[in-house]
Amino acid sequence: MNKKEELLQLFARRTPKPKEKTEKQLEHDLQCACVHWFRYAYPKLMPNLFAVPNGGRRDEITGKRLKDEGVLAGVADLILLYPSHEYNALLIEMKVKGGTLKPVQKEWGNHLYKSGYKYVVCYSKEAFINEIMTYLHNVNYLHLDPTPYIKVRDSIAKKVKKIITTKPK
Repeated sequence: MNKKEELLQLFARRTPKPKEKTEKQLEHDLQCACVHWFRYAYPKLMPNLFAVPNGGRRDEITGKRLKDEGVLAGVADLILLYPSHEYNALLIEMKVKGGTLKPVQKEWGNHLYKSGYKYVVCYSKEAFINEIMTYLHNVNYLHLDPTPYIKVRDSIAKKVKKIITTKPK
């Protein structure tokens, strides 16, 4: 074995393998992507959408204090405090593909739905966007014909390319 092969073998042994993300980490990434999209798409409604930090590890004392302050198990991950034509607010539980609701989450969602709130579970960014669009505009964007939007996108791309490739006079 030559020096180069020895170094490669040594490096391979010392390089930690990337750990696969846990379901919690994937859910975190999904929720962050959805919140970023919402803030970009609806800057005026930014204060109306917020996360409920119910999850996470806490010591016993902190857990008791939070419970005493009113923290409830099962509360949705995101809440959009903005009335629609049908509901008082939109409550969004984020799950990754294969994730399931806990019984307490189902109970909480059913209770709030009966009280006039819309409760949904989103398994992807596309599902989140669709729920937001449907809730705010009564438009199911997944069923829209994308052709006009693609034409506009392509038209803008051509104009940008033309500007970039045009030499200054």
